[in-house]
Amino acid sequence: MTALPPSSPTRGILLMILAILLFTAMDATAKGLIARYPAPLVVWTRFAGQLLLVLLILGPRLGPMLRTRFPLLHFWRSAFQFGATTFFFLSLPHIGLAEATAITDINPVLITLGAALFLGERLGPRRIAGVAVALVGALIVIRPGAGVFSWWAVLPLLCALSYAGSALLTRRIGAQEPVWGSMIYAALFGTILAGAALPFVWQPIAAADLWKFALIGCLGTGAQLCIIRSFSITEAGIVAPFAYLGIVFAAFWGIVLFGQWPDGWTVAGALVIVGAGLYVWHRETLSARAAAS
Repeated sequence: MTALPPSSPTRGILLMILAILLFTAMDATAKGLIARYPAPLVVWTRFAGQLLLVLLILGPRLGPMLRTRFPLLHFWRSAFQFGATTFFFLSLPHIGLAEATAITDINPVLITLGAALFLGERLGPRRIAGVAVALVGALIVIRPGAGVFSWWAVLPLLCALSYAGSALLTRRIGAQEPVWGSMIYAALFGTILAGAALPFVWQPIAAADLWKFALIGCLGTGAQLCIIRSFSITEAGIVAPFAYLGIVFAAFWGIVLFGQWPDGWTVAGALVIVGAGLYVWHRETLSARAAAS
């Protein structure tokens, strides 16, 4: 196995935070559309938009970017990413945005453990503490037993598993290949697979909603670009706890777009999550400086 690239904590963490912000904005936009359009149509738009944007950006450079030493890993990474998007979007008509995000946010635990088991990354006490405390914050938000969990909650759980698989494979391929290869393969996979369902669910899109469909493609592309770069330059165990910020951002979009204000438990859990993330950021930055000196 090729050695993984060295870690750049601060840049990777900032990219992860930006990715989560963009992902939750995409999810909030999708929630509004899925209330009126079939979910496969929204899923297809997300990947078709990414495919179009990447093709426009690459232009004549497309050929070289498609060359890869890891075709099988790209296939499984694309499949996991498609699963994460599809499972989450399918849950949105049945579960609130903040609740679905909170359930999905079990993924940092899966990523941290998976990175130690499959990628050989360190599983030190600081990383374990950061993930554990952030998980406590997530549990404060969702309050098991308070009515959040139902059979529909299985979909965000499957999203978490898929996202973790995609993240670990992204870290594995990482800096060994251009970021655009991962972008184009995932977009092709999602466009083809979701497109196969379109003849059965097609519904004309109202002119007033076209910009929202275009926005989903743009937000998804930007988020995916940031997250690939984050996992490419930073160990998965470092950036994984910052995925919990999705709960905070989802609550923000719920206020702005749907007028859904978080309760005191959600605010308390969000503060715990932010505190855990800042702790990991501080400790890993100090460790990186000590290693460089």
